[in-house]
Amino acid sequence: MSNSNAFARILDHKPQEIIGREKKLQILISILLSGEHVLLEGAPGTSKSTLLRYITDKLNLPLYQIEGSADLTPSKLIGSFNPKLVIEQGFKPEYFELGPLSKAMQEGGILYLEELNRAAPDATNALIRSMEEGEIVIPRYGTIKAHKSFRVVTAMNPFDDTGVTRISRALFDRLCRIKMDYQSIEEEVDIIKVAGNGAPESIVEIGARIARATRFDDRLRQGSSVRGAINFTSIAPTLALIRGGYTTETILDAALAAFTAKIWLENPNHSEEEIILEIVEKVLRNLDQTFFKQLNLDLKKKK
Repeated sequence: MSNSNAFARILDHKPQEIIGREKKLQILISILLSGEHVLLEGAPGTSKSTLLRYITDKLNLPLYQIEGSADLTPSKLIGSFNPKLVIEQGFKPEYFELGPLSKAMQEGGILYLEELNRAAPDATNALIRSMEEGEIVIPRYGTIKAHKSFRVVTAMNPFDDTGVTRISRALFDRLCRIKMDYQSIEEEVDIIKVAGNGAPESIVEIGARIARATRFDDRLRQGSSVRGAINFTSIAPTLALIRGGYTTETILDAALAAFTAKIWLENPNHSEEEIILEIVEKVLRNLDQTFFKQLNLDLKKKK
């Protein structure tokens, strides 16, 4: 990762894959180019994985992606000896099977640990020496020294509170942090269009506005990502085709299917269905009637 020209080529244009993320891309590239490791912190659907995959694809860097959980152990990260061969012939270096951390270090790739705050402390602590000293010592195998391109990239959702663990200050101290927020509604409309669903622009706009409205509802701890809007723009046209046209009922049904699994209740006295129905009706009321001409939809009629 010492070739700044390679990074400059990435920034020569605005790729469709990372709409509205040009500044975050610049920051992430700068961190990686500086030899540092990074934490991408944001809610689901804020382009954390997309941003990293874009860089590794363009630079042809190995990417080892693992998910944090209570089952993630140091040996799953670093690797372990093949027990069958060890029993038969004893400990030999060639019988050691590298884990994703060891492979990333040897090949100069990126170890991408998602759900950092769900990983067991023993596993995350195993990262510290590789990040700080650029090497790990494995008993009966030897020392693995990190290639100059090796980096650790972690990600987590700060809203998670189930099954999470406390991250040590020692680990946080070795990470730079990029906070990932949602894009603007205009950028999210572009993202939905790029997703390739081919939905009418009115449906795309409705989906984007519903997703955005969920993020500002006090009854929700976490609103929908742009994935909810993408799902909505896939479902609504198909449902309208089946039913012979767009109606408010069709839009409501499509929204319930697309968004209720994407939101996180703050208050159990409400239901996901109740909140989405209210949001959709409010979104439709706040749009001018002429907005729906291409849908042949009369908002005054509920069919």
